[in-house]
Amino acid sequence: MQVIATIEDSTFLVNFNGNYIIAKFRSIQTLGSNSFQVKDNFSEQSIDYQRFRPCYPDPLIKSIVALTSKKERALDCGTGNGQLAVQLLPYFKQVFATDISQKQLEQAAKPDEIKYTQQPAEKTDFPDHYFDLITVGQAAHWFDFEKFYLEIHRVSKASGVLALIGYQLLRINPNIDPVIDVFYADTIGKYWDAERKHVDQQYQSIPFPFHEVKIEQFTHTTLWKFHDLLGYLSTWSALNHFIKTNKYDPLEDLVPLLKKQWGSSDYLVVNFPIFTRIGRV
Repeated sequence: MQVIATIEDSTFLVNFNGNYIIAKFRSIQTLGSNSFQVKDNFSEQSIDYQRFRPCYPDPLIKSIVALTSKKERALDCGTGNGQLAVQLLPYFKQVFATDISQKQLEQAAKPDEIKYTQQPAEKTDFPDHYFDLITVGQAAHWFDFEKFYLEIHRVSKASGVLALIGYQLLRINPNIDPVIDVFYADTIGKYWDAERKHVDQQYQSIPFPFHEVKIEQFTHTTLWKFHDLLGYLSTWSALNHFIKTNKYDPLEDLVPLLKKQWGSSDYLVVNFPIFTRIGRV
């Protein structure tokens, strides 16, 4: 999805899978008080998160959707800026999306077909046995697995599919990758939340009590300018934990070396290897 032009306040022309649609901001339903406590690392970076986080390859979405026997309703949990929810729109009559961050939801793409609500994935207000497909994009590692899976069994149809999707550390080329690896593991390594280990292990370390389905693995490939790389790195939660603790931004020290390894190219190809855990409920 790409915003082509701002038409008026809160109204945008969007290139959505090659088709142009009008996307309007709509009100976000916020549930009443909820005692369920969850971690929110991304509200403070919601605008940058929307701009720089990678999306998911269309063939991946098609492969997941093909596993569903019906295509009435889909739910995207931990939707963030709504990018995965938007990709589900062509396939389902209704698409719902949830997140704990109001600021993230305020930045989300909001075609009228998507109903966004602010609520935790582990405790929702949806009816029983309601969804054909439930997806989670780069967020499942933050959930309370036991409570989340209980909720999945409640809101999923008997023939439903659960798809957990994530992406590995970006890969660019042999000159840049080692610089990013050192920054990731050494410079800010101890500032990653404990949950990050599940991403590093491609979700193989999390419990998954479902009949697992294997699909082809995909890579998201895009073209970035140098400032896109810096923008993406600035969204890393560990970097922001580092800055809050040490009162300075180590990314500033990294820029000269990164720029040297980037070279004179305006654009470089950037790859995000995708991993999945998919199961029938």
